[in-house]
Amino acid sequence: MDLTVKTLEGKDAGKVSLSDAIFGLEPREDIIARVVRWQLAKRQQGTHKAKGRAEVSRTLAKRQQGTHNAKGRAEVSRTGAKMYKQKGTGRARHHSARAPQFRGGGKAHGPVVRSHAHDLPKKVRALGLRHALSAKLKAEEIIIVDDLVANEAKTKALAGAFASLGLTNALIIGGAEIEGNFKLAAQNIPNVDVLPVQGINVYDILRRGKLVLSKAAVEALEERFK
Repeated sequence: MDLTVKTLEGKDAGKVSLSDAIFGLEPREDIIARVVRWQLAKRQQGTHKAKGRAEVSRTLAKRQQGTHNAKGRAEVSRTGAKMYKQKGTGRARHHSARAPQFRGGGKAHGPVVRSHAHDLPKKVRALGLRHALSAKLKAEEIIIVDDLVANEAKTKALAGAFASLGLTNALIIGGAEIEGNFKLAAQNIPNVDVLPVQGINVYDILRRGKLVLSKAAVEALEERFK
């Protein structure tokens, strides 16, 4: 599929042919959703922790993060003495006030420090990226620019160039390195993210309205997936 190449000023700069194996797939939402879920799970810190009664997921927490924080109700600072005698009171046979049914007791099965990350095959991750790119092209939300270069690191000038291209919410993907002036000028523009081609990912593609690819980025993607 051929697409018109634009300059940052909005002028035509020829055409580029996009590979159907990367940009021409019929998008599958299930694959894209799996990759997004995998990405977001990796981002979670997993530092949530409650003082709990039961030693839930202790082994799992140790294995995944080497932590020993998943302890039982012994973390709660209350007396361990028996509340009242076992028999003869007509009441339930309680022992410690640290039990979760009492005010100030530990939380049963509370959150523990752990990793939320899970495995996803490399082939599925690569397929998810191709489906995300295909979805953007199908929605006519991909713009190809010849080069991402700014003469000076001026945010106002670059914002004007983006306005000429109709960019108000966009992910911009450059080559292996982003030119210094362009990177500095773009970093203060709201709702615009700039990444080198090795940082392209499904979640960032979907969270922004337009996807802007430099010619160098297109060549790198075709080389990566050939």
